[in-house]
Amino acid sequence: MDQPSPSARPPLGALLAASARGQCPACSAPTLFDGPVRFAARCRACGLDYSQFNVGDGPAAFLTLIVGTIIVILALVLEFRAHPPLWLHMLIWTPVTVAAVVGSLRVAKGALLILEYRNKAREGRIAEPRD
Repeated sequence: MDQPSPSARPPLGALLAASARGQCPACSAPTLFDGPVRFAARCRACGLDYSQFNVGDGPAAFLTLIVGTIIVILALVLEFRAHPPLWLHMLIWTPVTVAAVVGSLRVAKGALLILEYRNKAREGRIAEPRD
């Protein structure tokens, strides 16, 4: 399988921006998502079938752990510096956590789908034995 040359690969920032905007990997129309993190069935502009890609829920647990760690560190810093009441912690960190998890999932799932498309990734197959 031919690998794209490093100069042909788009920069990481462009990939993350395209996935955050929900751009179709084929035509760049913003049709990748039906909801905050749910993929559309197909591109409304070019008809690319998104169901052929297997992004799955792989990034969900990984990103939740990363976001959770960052939120706990930020909450501890706030607690030790300002000593806010518990209700203020809940008021601040609940929506921040939800927004961070949903936002990072959207970017990660979009980036994985775009990378699958660009690299022509398909399910592995065992080669047939030759006679």
